[in-house]
Amino acid sequence: MTAEAGLPDTLRDLPVWTPDAVELADLELLLAGVYRPLTGFLGAFDTAMVTAGGRLADGTPWPVPVTLTVPEELIAHRRLVLQDPEGVPLAVLAITESWQDPTTRAWRLAGPVEALRAPAHGPFHRLRRRPDEVARAEGPVLAVATREPLHRKQLGQLRQVAERLGAHVLVLPLLGGEHDEALVRALLGVRKELPEGAEIVPVPLPPRADASRDVLLRAHVAAAYGATCLLAEQEAEGSPIPVVVPEPWGYDADVEVWRPVARIDPDHVQAELTPAQLNDLLDRGAPVPDWFTPPAVAAELAVARPPKLSRGVTVFFTGLSGSGKSTVARGLADALVERGGRTVTLLDGDVVRRLLSAGLTFSKADRDLNIRRIGYVAAEVTRHGGVAICAPIAPYAATRAEVRRMVQAAGDFVLVHVATPLEECERRDRKGLYAKARAGQIPEFTGISDPYEAPDDADLVLDTSLMGPDEAVRRVLDLLVTGGWVRPE
Repeated sequence: MTAEAGLPDTLRDLPVWTPDAVELADLELLLAGVYRPLTGFLGAFDTAMVTAGGRLADGTPWPVPVTLTVPEELIAHRRLVLQDPEGVPLAVLAITESWQDPTTRAWRLAGPVEALRAPAHGPFHRLRRRPDEVARAEGPVLAVATREPLHRKQLGQLRQVAERLGAHVLVLPLLGGEHDEALVRALLGVRKELPEGAEIVPVPLPPRADASRDVLLRAHVAAAYGATCLLAEQEAEGSPIPVVVPEPWGYDADVEVWRPVARIDPDHVQAELTPAQLNDLLDRGAPVPDWFTPPAVAAELAVARPPKLSRGVTVFFTGLSGSGKSTVARGLADALVERGGRTVTLLDGDVVRRLLSAGLTFSKADRDLNIRRIGYVAAEVTRHGGVAICAPIAPYAATRAEVRRMVQAAGDFVLVHVATPLEECERRDRKGLYAKARAGQIPEFTGISDPYEAPDDADLVLDTSLMGPDEAVRRVLDLLVTGGWVRPE
């Protein structure tokens, strides 16, 4: 694939590639100068050194690998146009190295990037600024780089530390999670409770797996935006700016205020809600108490995590051809419609094949693409509060995991494995597919000439050779009722 019209003539014949979400965020920060001294994606030696010891090959401290993964067919080129998911060219990569990751065997490209245009999409884009667009305050600047809203405890700690340091406050909402818009709205909603003059600048920075390295990366980003110290829950050795860990705070139930634990009678200390307790309140649609968080934050939490009875959910059936998954899926859809209260969309494998995926073959690549299309539609149904019921074969664990991630970015995901034995599926053979596969007329047929990877993460396992359709539907309904997505009859 080559670059489209609208580019300079010298770039139109270059290959193009759309990086994944983390790589696009890294690209934006590279182009904005946030990742200095980095000017592009790292090569094999730098990546190995950063992974092992948190330093580039020249000894410069840097906490996380910043790499670009591409298909093998792109490694022979000297330059590559990087575009966003909508096909808008963002930058040109001057390739200085192609290398294969020794662990994942994925191919990666390294080299400096040159901007073609700034990203200009997404909610709150007007708030996203480059470091050189943020006015530098005189004196200390205390940064808070957060992926979570600031509740009353964190607001109190922030005000205390800022006052002690005499610091200007810079709040950096870190984008790249499931509820970016709600996070920014929640922080804007408590702006009046922040120290006077505090600024809010969203930054695209998806989370890293290593918590300590993640804190170091936050510190590098904060330093690029002019912060002289970072407020965080843990210290970070090797940070480019001092990391300030606030003293413990608690809720004084006697006088009903948040303050340092050292100033509270031990008998009156009330801890903040745990994530599990908060999620339970939201799942049930119960109000989040005012002592814990301001009303503006509570409202955004309820938007980001609606009650389960109104939250979107995908019920994803997987199993061999003839296992009975379509029959159970249709029965479940009918039962939910009869109960009322939920919008139901049925994405049966055969129907999707005729409409959404018409023209696709049964090669592994096309079967994966078919499942991704189902997952995309299911995620959109889920995003808007509906119940999506999917019933493809979906034989590959990696593709099912990809669909789970897509859906869980929008709502909830329930996996049902219809584990009817192959012998029973083949005995039924309503469409004559197994006979054709045994005769060699259908290549790559799941269960015969191509594997079925049975899930080990299913929420429910059914064997329709041991139960009728009504019993199978009842078991799925029981799961949905117990989970809180459907009201009991």
